[in-house]
Amino acid sequence: MKRTAPDPADTDAWNAYLAEGNATQARKRVAADVLLRDPSGRVLLVNPTYKPGWDLPGGMAEANEPPEEAVRRELMEELGARVTPLRLLVVDWVAPHGPWDDQLAFVFDGGTLDQEQADRLRPRDDELSEAAFVTTAEATGRLRDRVRRRFEHALRALDAGQPQYLHDGAPLR
Repeated sequence: MKRTAPDPADTDAWNAYLAEGNATQARKRVAADVLLRDPSGRVLLVNPTYKPGWDLPGGMAEANEPPEEAVRRELMEELGARVTPLRLLVVDWVAPHGPWDDQLAFVFDGGTLDQEQADRLRPRDDELSEAAFVTTAEATGRLRDRVRRRFEHALRALDAGQPQYLHDGAPLR
């Protein structure tokens, strides 16, 4: 049975009521990746050790961490790179699959590194075995289907100057 809302003027009762509602709300997993390029226009991919296939650099957001902060943190932890996301390219709602609940996956534009910055990128922890700048054609060949679709839409969003909202890697029609 639904509880009657208390008077918002009673701050403690109101906050307790809101906290109870918050505790019953769905939680979403959030991933945040970045499209990062070198001066030749190649894109950075990483090869995670904990799952098959290549991926865009980035990772999972921690509790209450904004997606753009997750990108900054993950790139520093995994590659020793200080990257400031420039703009949002893609938000992809990923349906539940296997043991996983649904997820929101963000892709940000990380801009273009100068050659010296690009040359210094190396995996810094045991989550990555490799990092490589590759052509977009090579990237589409290395990325798993879901990530490949998101990557291709991120490239389109970069060219169009407008972010895209996807459902499982496909735009809403």
